[in-house]
Amino acid sequence: MLLWLSLVIFAPERAQSGWLTLLAPSSVFEGDSMVLRCQGEDNEKIKTMSYYKDERRLFYSEKVSHFSIRSAVLSDSGQYYCIAFRKRFLSSWEETSNSVNIRVQELFPHPVLRANPSRPTEGSTVTLTCETRLHPQRSHAQLWFCFFKDGQVLGPGWSRSPELQIPTRWSKDSVSYWCKAETVTQRVSKQSLPSQIHVQRIPVSNVTLETQAPEGQVIEGRKLVLLCSVAGGTGNITFSWHKEAAGTSMGQKTLHSQSAELAIPAMKESDAGNYYCRADNGCDPIQSQAVNILVRIPVSRPVLTLRTPRAQAVVGDVVELHCEAERGSPPILYRFYHEDVTLGNGSAPSGGGVSFNLSLTAEHSGNYSCEADNGLEAQPSETVPLSVTGSDGYIRGLVKAAVLGGLFGVLGVVAVLLLFYCWSHKMPGRSSATNAPRGPSSPGTPDDIPPSPLTEMEELQSVYVNVDPVSTNVIYSQVVSFQTTNGSANTGRTFLENEDSVIYSDVKKT
Repeated sequence: MLLWLSLVIFAPERAQSGWLTLLAPSSVFEGDSMVLRCQGEDNEKIKTMSYYKDERRLFYSEKVSHFSIRSAVLSDSGQYYCIAFRKRFLSSWEETSNSVNIRVQELFPHPVLRANPSRPTEGSTVTLTCETRLHPQRSHAQLWFCFFKDGQVLGPGWSRSPELQIPTRWSKDSVSYWCKAETVTQRVSKQSLPSQIHVQRIPVSNVTLETQAPEGQVIEGRKLVLLCSVAGGTGNITFSWHKEAAGTSMGQKTLHSQSAELAIPAMKESDAGNYYCRADNGCDPIQSQAVNILVRIPVSRPVLTLRTPRAQAVVGDVVELHCEAERGSPPILYRFYHEDVTLGNGSAPSGGGVSFNLSLTAEHSGNYSCEADNGLEAQPSETVPLSVTGSDGYIRGLVKAAVLGGLFGVLGVVAVLLLFYCWSHKMPGRSSATNAPRGPSSPGTPDDIPPSPLTEMEELQSVYVNVDPVSTNVIYSQVVSFQTTNGSANTGRTFLENEDSVIYSDVKKT
């Protein structure tokens, strides 16, 4: 019985009376500080105090205390009350305060990111707007804005302006944009939902290939630059260069530009051919027209060859001068020189060598050379000497000797004839008066005697023929003479003919 009485005396009681009051703010916005105070008529009798929200205890204290929320959020809305534990003498009980409904109001809604234009063209400017609005009761509050692209801050970062202009770039990957708005005190910060901005890409157009070589010609061993460009097209463009014969790419570059260059450091003869380039920005790739590249080869040092009809060239010979360069792009112009004096020139339209004929005189002895030139670089040959025998004085000496030889030969023949004539007139039995002039008054000579045949023969001239008057050593002469023999007075034949007697005589030159 006593135990029961003690339980009744000390058992706690829970009463809902006006003794305990919960004090709470009447209007709360996001970010505001919220303080709850539980107050009784006699706080000294309160031993413990607890704060509740929606039947869930938030805070417990063994002394009179208040409960505060530093920055209210929307989720802090609900039914709040407090419970105090009282004790007097040998009894104790709980007091429950009134219930207060607290609704935390939204300071500003979540922002919405908008793009203008909504489908921009790559390379153009798009305006991003972070749209939100403050509650009319808090219109005096200040907000800051920031824009993001795939987690990266865009522009200057946080700013009071809800707008930002950015250049657009196309990407084959998905790109997300969003923005944030927050109060100056940073107690309230809200982010927009991610948005996709679809950037329209302009395909490449009018792809052209140009070379830094005049008329598409480049000299062997020198650098060739190939410039590939487009008239239109946005974004990163991939340029590639190709040779038609090879069919493979010679190089590739990806640039945010409408042109790119490819350099070939040293061109070879095998690098000649048709080249083209290709441009691609993710749309349809476009190919340029082919450009023919000619590799011009400078001429090598030519070789001069002298071709004579005999081992020792003489005056009057025709010598062939042949000049030829082993390498060099045609046409090649060859020039021939004698002691640095130009003799003539000739062109080889298809390459190879050129010949030049020269009729030799005594003045053509000396050094000969040639030069090859195809417009890139002239190359001289080595000099080739040539000696020509038989000068003009030598020829004149030969002619003079021949003339003198012929003259002496004639004189020799005349001398032989004179000797023979004298010999024939001194034969035995011939009177020395034979050559005496005859006249009518000569005694002992009958007038009716016919003249002597010998007298007639004496008036004949000797006949000779020079067989080879141009011979250099021997002159052959033919002499024909007629002889008469006196017979007796009683004989009917008065003389005897002896014809075709030939005497050969040689006269040597002095």
